[in-house]
Amino acid sequence: MSPTNPTTGPASSTTAELIAELAAQERRLVLPRFTHEDAWALGGLLVELARERDAPVAIDIRRGTQQLFHCALPGSSADNDAWIDRKRRVVERYAESSYLVGTRFRAKGTTFEDSSRLDPDVYAAHGGAFPVAVEGAGVIGTVTVSGLPQAEDHAMVVEALTRFKG
Repeated sequence: MSPTNPTTGPASSTTAELIAELAAQERRLVLPRFTHEDAWALGGLLVELARERDAPVAIDIRRGTQQLFHCALPGSSADNDAWIDRKRRVVERYAESSYLVGTRFRAKGTTFEDSSRLDPDVYAAHGGAFPVAVEGAGVIGTVTVSGLPQAEDHAMVVEALTRFKG
């Protein structure tokens, strides 16, 4: 992935490349199925990655509206849970990762907060929430990490889904 500013994302010259990469990740990370056991295994993998990096994150995995996995690691706080909810709602509304949605708005020279007409207390197009898509069914859930800069939250989810699928 191109170098990014943890707050705003990539430099403008790489925005189109980042959008293409984020969209390709979503196409690549479609799963054959997603059960309760799969959510537990994916959640465990995320916890393992976070612990290896001493990452102060909260992790949330849902199928539809049902929360199948949640973990708050040392250093995370209730604020991370609020960020999870806001980022997750973006994925539920757009059926794309929260990072991709936010990056698309920035590519248009605006921000999600200024142009989406959605309440920023309810929706946050910041990296870290990713759609759980199943072959033949589409987006059926979300996996979200909160606690790191947005590009790192997103990258942790993508790394875990890549390992999980592989």
